[in-house]
Amino acid sequence: MSVSASAGLSLSRMPVCADQVPWQPSFILSSALYGTIALREILPEVEKTGACSIDLWPRPHGTQREEVDSLGEENIRDLMRQHSVRLGSIACYGLGPFKLEKEFQLASRFGRDVILVTGSRGDHHATGAALKREIKSFVEQLQPSITAAEKYNGILAIENHSHAIIRSPDSIRWLCEMLNHERVGIALAPHHLPQEAEQIASLAAEIGPSLKFVYAQQYGKGSKEKLPKEDELLQMPGRGSLDFGPLMRQLASMQFTGPIEIFMHPVPRGVPILGSVRAITEEVIRARKYLLSTLSDSCTVDSQYSLDGTKENE
Repeated sequence: MSVSASAGLSLSRMPVCADQVPWQPSFILSSALYGTIALREILPEVEKTGACSIDLWPRPHGTQREEVDSLGEENIRDLMRQHSVRLGSIACYGLGPFKLEKEFQLASRFGRDVILVTGSRGDHHATGAALKREIKSFVEQLQPSITAAEKYNGILAIENHSHAIIRSPDSIRWLCEMLNHERVGIALAPHHLPQEAEQIASLAAEIGPSLKFVYAQQYGKGSKEKLPKEDELLQMPGRGSLDFGPLMRQLASMQFTGPIEIFMHPVPRGVPILGSVRAITEEVIRARKYLLSTLSDSCTVDSQYSLDGTKENE
């Protein structure tokens, strides 16, 4: 079913399997989509996009994490309360995976189960048995961050990323086998995987409880070089060639409770993906409509939102 054909279909009226509880996707809004726009302008957009939490990104992708330091935690918490927004995640790629205790401590002051997303470290040229050894060493070095996640009731999610030891489906499987910890897992990034919809969905199923975060981003025509805007936007769900249906239906089948983040990288990093706050929000809503439309033939989904992005009974 196309997005346009299904735009008026309310997910709350869809059939629900008798042996499963309804699944409601949990969307999180990335501050990086808005570049260096201030949090006071972004937070009112969270509910409009159908999200209930925000992912704070630092430079060079955004400046919203730095606002926590410059404006003060209490001021940021007040802003979030005003707009009924929860801190769901902090992007910690610059900090790296090994020294996250202070960031977990800060996140805990905003609430429980905040996810810190970061990358992996090691010889990314390694393959086979050598790669397994690199991953084993990486897991051993992660222990202080794992301890911090436990201590401060946070979650650590490692993104599969190109030019990193955790990049391929096999490396993701091996990491999950070695970790096997409820507060540590994978931030699944389809953008950095072969663009095969069924394989990505199958990988999500294999990851199972270790799946903590999902980036709804595809490769499109890439994100490293400046492209015409229409080509750059092909990273967004529903614009490029990747069918997100298999992944979304797999997440529904798993009753996935983690955040799903509609995402793309602009070039250069740190600029808004479109020319205004309103345009960015409308693009996220469009992508969300598409993702929800892929569930229209599923019997395991429920939502307070219709596919036009509005709440039922408004």
